[in-house]
Amino acid sequence: MAKEIIYTGKAPKPIGPYSQAVKVGGFLFGSGQIAIDPATGELVRGDIKAQTRRVMENIKAILESSGYTLKDVVKVTVFLKNIEDFKDFNEVYGEYFREGPPARTTVEVSRLPKDVLIEVDFIAYSNRRK
Repeated sequence: MAKEIIYTGKAPKPIGPYSQAVKVGGFLFGSGQIAIDPATGELVRGDIKAQTRRVMENIKAILESSGYTLKDVVKVTVFLKNIEDFKDFNEVYGEYFREGPPARTTVEVSRLPKDVLIEVDFIAYSNRRK
């Protein structure tokens, strides 16, 4: 199976030597997204809710650019700078995955790129996309 590198201007440019996402067969593997506004390239300042919303919009843009939707997401990994933000993060995250949410791992980490509060990566699958 060939791999396809995914890039959209509707999500932030990678800040290192990695792709926004890679498609292999029906799978889409998304790199960790942080709260960078793709229109300005600037970090979204604010609380965990504001940063989570930006991260989820970035993920949504990558999915849509590849013909996937949030309903196709099967696994998410969440890195929180402070586990005390779990409740507020979950509130916003739940707005994006109302029905049949994906499997998820959430961990607290000591530091994230650009000192953001959250980073999220994902795996999506669709048998429509081969």
